[in-house]
Amino acid sequence: MKLTKKSHACVRLEKDGRTLVVDPGVFSEEDAALGAEAVLVTHEHPDHFEEGRLRAALEADPATEIWTLRSVADQLSAAFPGRVHTVGHGDAFTAAGFDVTVHGELHAVIHPDLPRVTNVGYLVDGSLFHPGDAFTVPGRPVETLMVPVHAPWNKISEVIDYVREVKPHRTFDIHDALLTDLALPLYDGHVGRLGGSGHARLAPGESTEL
Repeated sequence: MKLTKKSHACVRLEKDGRTLVVDPGVFSEEDAALGAEAVLVTHEHPDHFEEGRLRAALEADPATEIWTLRSVADQLSAAFPGRVHTVGHGDAFTAAGFDVTVHGELHAVIHPDLPRVTNVGYLVDGSLFHPGDAFTVPGRPVETLMVPVHAPWNKISEVIDYVREVKPHRTFDIHDALLTDLALPLYDGHVGRLGGSGHARLAPGESTEL
């Protein structure tokens, strides 16, 4: 599997000539979803879901399909019948040749005064886990954990404890668009030293083989 980091929370996975993209939002590249056979969306917040970009991807390629929770699917399914699939915790499916299981139900708490939206994480091919905006533990071994390092709903001690609880072989940063270049090494250093797993950063557009 080839992993390419896109900006913020978006990642692109390629295997056997097929492509799956997770969470192409407003902080990601405008073409992040284009050319993907499958797109997974964790929740409705605009830094993970940008309706116009997904519509453009669906219109550009009639083979492109989307898997997501109901709050997102309801905004797209009428215009693209049969191509937008609603999923929830415990579901399993195959998308673009990748086996995917769905974990979690709610977005992390930003503040008690703000209602929590739904959020799901995706375990891809039983090895790579993208949690969206939550510290969901999938309850099975994880080789590669995409770690939301910075958000209005977390702090670095929680990020470190999350990595320790999941116990992946390796971690890569996501949800990092709001960090300055000065802050990135500080966050990476803490997660790398204290998380207990191999940690690395991929710049937007940079790839690695898993």
